[in-house]
Amino acid sequence: MTDHSSPAPARTPAKAHRVLVLQGGGALGSYQAGAYQALCHFDFEPDWIAGISIGAINAAIIAGNPREKRVARLKEFWDMVSAPVPWNPVTKSDRARSLFNETSAALIATFGVPGFFRPRIPPAPLWPQGTPQSQSYYDTAPLRATLERLVDFDRINALETRFSVGAVSVTTGNFKYFDNYDFKKQGKKIGPEHIMASGALPPGFPSVEIEGEHFWDGGIASNTPLDYVLDEETNNDLLIFQVDLFSARGPLPVSLLEAAEREKDIRFSSRTRMNTDKNKQVHNARMAVRDLIGKLPDYLKNDPSVEILCKAAKENTVTVVHLIYRSKNYESSSKDYDFSHIGMVEHWRAGTRDVHLSMRHKDWLERPQSGETMVTYDLTGDGTETLDDNRSK
Repeated sequence: MTDHSSPAPARTPAKAHRVLVLQGGGALGSYQAGAYQALCHFDFEPDWIAGISIGAINAAIIAGNPREKRVARLKEFWDMVSAPVPWNPVTKSDRARSLFNETSAALIATFGVPGFFRPRIPPAPLWPQGTPQSQSYYDTAPLRATLERLVDFDRINALETRFSVGAVSVTTGNFKYFDNYDFKKQGKKIGPEHIMASGALPPGFPSVEIEGEHFWDGGIASNTPLDYVLDEETNNDLLIFQVDLFSARGPLPVSLLEAAEREKDIRFSSRTRMNTDKNKQVHNARMAVRDLIGKLPDYLKNDPSVEILCKAAKENTVTVVHLIYRSKNYESSSKDYDFSHIGMVEHWRAGTRDVHLSMRHKDWLERPQSGETMVTYDLTGDGTETLDDNRSK
């Protein structure tokens, strides 16, 4: 007779499969680089890295380099793309700093970012309709050269670390993940074009053609790979560090600029609580199926349909540590394309700080869980806050 008993107690988060999930967010992406640097301090070696947009670029640099070179490569990238400005704002005034940021963003929009993108000359509206140059304001050819220099794609395709980046089909609107594990089975390889497709945010950047299909930035449909990770891995217990660049929660705007920033935050935030609630529903359904199977008479327990239901009801333990960049008072809706060096340094330091805050009380890493649990933590406050705890009572 087949054993239909409940799963064995799960391991602690410290012993779970480690995943790094990186959201999109343009210039804010140096927050993720700082967070990764701090995670290295705590010996967090990801088994799987998943990213979208700027998160895909950071993910490629991490997965495409040996561990001892990853932080240096991230610093090289962010030093290169963070533009120098004519002056540094030596002021404590939020208003003066806001003016500096807007000026910096305007310069970036005019002249582009070294090693990343450059404005089209002549501008897109002057190109013949239907040409690739007529469909975006910037040319991202510099990014391809940067990726080829900073990322060892042979290492990514050797499957040393699982690697996944998301993009959206321009013609169908369907979301697609480029995953080195899946590509290996299909005889394909991850290349610079897959990273560029994940970050091709229109109308600034052009779509990227892959196997005859055009793709745009995955953030158009979903700005976090968390759902993909949870859907793909249902056997191994997971410890996920999710690094987000937009906060779903924020104050009521009091000006036009604040309204524009708040709209962007909501549009691109990962909505982790929504994802957690959805997975709680799935968890409850699986628990009900297991309970029902346990009540079946013996003559039904070996039915093929029951076997299928048992596999569907199997559940792993998921712990999500949620790191969210929270905007300063002087930042506005231009924060994701303000590539000033001072902004890059601030975001990097914020990422490092938030990881250290989260790791002050590491008892949660050793806390046994029931095997029927998805828990999401935001530990950057007092180090003990739990956003959502879905353990069965």
